[in-house]
Amino acid sequence: MLLKIEDTARLLDVSEKEVVQWIRKDGLPAALIDGRYEINRVELLEWANENGVVIPPDLLAVAGADSTVLPSLRAALAAGGIHYDVPGEDKASVLRHVVSLLPVPPGVDAAFLLEVLFAREALGTTAVGNGIAIPHVRHPILLHMATPSITLCFLRTPIDFEAPDGKPVRILFTLTTPTVRSHLHLLSRLAYALRDPAFKAALEQPDNAAGILAALD
Repeated sequence: MLLKIEDTARLLDVSEKEVVQWIRKDGLPAALIDGRYEINRVELLEWANENGVVIPPDLLAVAGADSTVLPSLRAALAAGGIHYDVPGEDKASVLRHVVSLLPVPPGVDAAFLLEVLFAREALGTTAVGNGIAIPHVRHPILLHMATPSITLCFLRTPIDFEAPDGKPVRILFTLTTPTVRSHLHLLSRLAYALRDPAFKAALEQPDNAAGILAALD
C-alpha cells in the first residue's frame, strides 16, 4: 500500500521535488523510513481530494490484492442509502445521526464508529468544499460485510465543518467497506464523480435519489 516519492510523482505526473514540497509544506502525510519518504495510497487519495489535486479513479488501484469484484459507485450508494432531512445542530450531533443510518452488520459497536469519526475530525476537517464532507478515518472503516457501501446524507441544517472554502456542509458521504482495496476504489471514484457536472447537478436537486443514481449510470 506504500508508494515511494518517485512512484507518487509518476502517478500524478509531477516532479519528485513537488511531491517533497507537498509533504514538507502542504501536509501530505508520509512516513520517513530509512531516510526515504513513503506514502500510504489511502492517505494520498484523501489528501488529494482535500487539496483539489485530481487523481483519475483507477490510478491508485491495488493490483493483485485479491480477486474480489469491486462494486460500482452506483451499487455502493444504492447499498448505503440516500437520506434526506438528517437532523443535527453541530458536527457531533450530525455524525451521531449519520452513524445511526449506516448499514452496518449486527453486533458492530456504533459508539466505537462514532468515536473514530470524532477522532478523525479532531485531526482536521473532512469537508472537501462546496458544502460536501466525506467523514472517514485515516485507516478505513473495515467491517465484516458482504457489500461495500456509501451512505449519502443531506442535512436538515447546514453545519460548520471548518471547510477549506468556509462554506457550511449540507451533504455527507460515509464509506463502510470490508477491505482497504474496496475503500480505496470507492473513495477514488467518489472523488472523481464530485467533479462531474451532471452528478453535481443531481446533488443540487431536492429529494432526487433516483436522479442521483441515474447520474452515476
